[in-house]
Amino acid sequence: MNRIQQRIQDDKKILSIYFTAGYPQLNDTVSIIEELEKNGVDLIEIGLPFSDPLADGPTIQASSTQALHNGMTTQLLFEQLKDIRKTVSIPLIIMGYFNPVLQYGVDAFCKKCKEVGIDGLILPDLPLAEYEAHYKETFEKYDLYNIFLITPQTTEARIQQIDKASKGFIYMVSSAGTTGAKTTFENTQETYFNKIDALALKNPQIVGFGISNATTFNQATKKAKGAIIGSAFIKMLTEKGIVGISEFVKSIRSF
Repeated sequence: MNRIQQRIQDDKKILSIYFTAGYPQLNDTVSIIEELEKNGVDLIEIGLPFSDPLADGPTIQASSTQALHNGMTTQLLFEQLKDIRKTVSIPLIIMGYFNPVLQYGVDAFCKKCKEVGIDGLILPDLPLAEYEAHYKETFEKYDLYNIFLITPQTTEARIQQIDKASKGFIYMVSSAGTTGAKTTFENTQETYFNKIDALALKNPQIVGFGISNATTFNQATKKAKGAIIGSAFIKMLTEKGIVGISEFVKSIRSF
């Protein structure tokens, strides 16, 4: 069974952390992953830096730019991760944009993901129809879950399509706009969370965009299976580095 599926079946709420590979320093990638697992994080999204990260707010954009300046590439990321399954057992997902995957070669990229132990991909700019027409067979050949996003603007019909096509979980974007930390959610988000919960989808949802602290994590996971923290974590890495990971994770929830 895919590690994502195994972890989703656990009773507890999922805490997922996103960080940009190659940031703050080029060779921090593996150390950050190991430290996150050691401190009880359930799932990790490894950001593949790209020059035009259109869905990302300024914090993640800046980390992506710095990672590229540091020398991060797709091939280097795979080299960094080649032994990751000797020390890390939780699900690992690569999140990024489709252009670098296409440049690398979709089959070659998916094959490398399988070799190093990646469990899924999140590619916000790969449309469902394109995925199903051209890439689904390749993803499935290498046992990679393609995680789709829904937003408050996604129609119910589209949500049902995505639910049918999904495995593992659905990435539920909390609000319109780009990534970025919030200190609390407003009534519009609460209404949206309740609306999605009422659809009784077959796949659980993990909420992303705007999760930054224990308050937003708890708000997001009242109805959803889990929540993803990205910008707030990267801000912490910028200020404190890897030594700040333990304190950061503890501030989100007690294990």
